[in-house]
Amino acid sequence: MTLNPSFPYFSTKGLTMEARCEFAKRLAREMGALTLKYFDAGVRVENKQDGTPVTIADRGAEELGRKLIAEAFPNDAVLGEEFEDKTGTSGWQWILDPIDGTKSFIHGVPFYSNLIGVCKSSPEGKLEPMIGVVWLPALARGVWAGDGMGAWEIFADETKTRPARVSDVDRLDKALFLTTDCYDFDLVGREGAYDELEVKCRLTRTWGDAYGYYLVATGRAEIMIDPFFEVWDAAPMATILHEAGGYFGSWNGEETIEGREGVGTNGALKESVVEILKRYPKTKIPRR
Repeated sequence: MTLNPSFPYFSTKGLTMEARCEFAKRLAREMGALTLKYFDAGVRVENKQDGTPVTIADRGAEELGRKLIAEAFPNDAVLGEEFEDKTGTSGWQWILDPIDGTKSFIHGVPFYSNLIGVCKSSPEGKLEPMIGVVWLPALARGVWAGDGMGAWEIFADETKTRPARVSDVDRLDKALFLTTDCYDFDLVGREGAYDELEVKCRLTRTWGDAYGYYLVATGRAEIMIDPFFEVWDAAPMATILHEAGGYFGSWNGEETIEGREGVGTNGALKESVVEILKRYPKTKIPRR
């Protein structure tokens, strides 16, 4: 499978920030189209060494992403969930989660997504998020953002787009609180944080994985929390939520994709949520 060479990122100016944005949006759709071939089709499931599930769709989508990135940006580094890192010399790094929400995927639930983050490496060796894409192929919609370019909700019709903005809800008792799995709080000894937020928020739901952050970025929910997180889960979220007017980062209020935990909020509730989370330090290391 190859991309249409008429797209602007194949021009002689194809190494720009804008070129990578256009490429990332298209790549997410291509990876999503591949996963849809296996969705709700009784695909065989394997367990990785850490006990998490993986399918031919996960591996196939990441292989596709790596192949197309190598063709368009051969000097860029690539980090993905399923395969070994590829080093680069350009200072740009692509981070791929071919299927975020594999458990939803294998049960035929349409809340899984394809995640792409593009970062620049700082002189200190930290990743600086620049581009993020969340594509929900079974729902035919998603959200993307570029640093300084705003956040945008996108749909199957590529001509249809609209600004993505967080809500202006400024009270916890009016907020929708989301998480992927409430039991995950117990796994890190932070069940108290979940209990307090559940009591204080208007509504709690487990509309989780990247779908939850999509809902926050588009103003449909106010809080999304994951007690533990890998960098490929987090990679698109910092840019998307920042550009949408919200916050993504660690439980202590630091904007980062490398904190091994995830918190996404609208702008108005960040301080209230972080204040609660700081009261519950991690006391356990999750086994998965």
